[in-house]
Amino acid sequence: MEKAKYMSSIEKYQSVFILTSVVSGLILGHIPIIQKYAGFFIVPFLMVMLYGIFLQVPLHQLKNSFKNWKFAKVSASINFIFNPLLAFVLGFFFLKDTPTLWIGFIMLMVTPCTDWYLLFTGIARGNVPLSASILPMNLILQLILLPIYLLIFTGTIATIDSSLLIESVLLVLFIPFSLSLISKITVPKIKGEYWLEESIFPKLDHVQFSFLNLAIISMFASQGEQLIQNPLILLELLTPILLFFIIVFIVGQIVGRYLGFSYKDTASLNLTTLARNSPIVLAIALTAFPEEPLIALALVIGPLIELPVLGIISHTLLWIRKGWGC
Repeated sequence: MEKAKYMSSIEKYQSVFILTSVVSGLILGHIPIIQKYAGFFIVPFLMVMLYGIFLQVPLHQLKNSFKNWKFAKVSASINFIFNPLLAFVLGFFFLKDTPTLWIGFIMLMVTPCTDWYLLFTGIARGNVPLSASILPMNLILQLILLPIYLLIFTGTIATIDSSLLIESVLLVLFIPFSLSLISKITVPKIKGEYWLEESIFPKLDHVQFSFLNLAIISMFASQGEQLIQNPLILLELLTPILLFFIIVFIVGQIVGRYLGFSYKDTASLNLTTLARNSPIVLAIALTAFPEEPLIALALVIGPLIELPVLGIISHTLLWIRKGWGC
């Protein structure tokens, strides 16, 4: 994972680009014809982005996820048991008066990242190959469990249409996922075994990020009035998001040390259980909850807080590393 050794200007200032897209969308939303039709472009933009993400996931290495069984088991337990329960509890204490934000917060926190968490692992001098090995497992588990989480948790908070939810998952997740599998099988036969890795993958990060920002611009152009009418959304989400990261970071440190993990493995555990996968759940939110734009807004605002926090945590881990004797 060579890209984990450094951060390009886009990756380093990702939160700035996202904020710029939010502002651009709000401005464009004042043009009636753009406001009217912008919503039609959101899901297609996100599907293209997700196709790029899925295309790069090395599913053929899924068996490698279980070579270090202890690490895989602990990471999965935190990501798919502890984190969802923690998100529900934090939402209950801080967001129960705004159910739509509560739902958006839960959606953000139940899906572990499947790509750029490796960048922060590299910055923190963690075990990047080990972190990369569980990437396919994280993707498969969240594809399977996300609809279940939504039915259980959001069904507790508000009534949701389960058929629409299933339809949304099929549309924005499994179609891009299936197309990526088809591409991985057919393209090497036509263009050569390593053509995707050599010619396409180096360009995909920028393409994915561009389509994510186009989707954000489209969303705020069509639904930006909701943010203008609710300017304190960011402040409402700030406390539960920060508490989530602080608690999960501490839990990762305690568990890693208790199990005798090295610094590198503990840092990897921290980053694989902290980084979230907002693009995937944003796509679900926009199709499953089209009448609740605050849910999608929570998923856009989340990374604005998350990315600087992950940067701080990466450098905190480097400070911890000195005391570890590495």
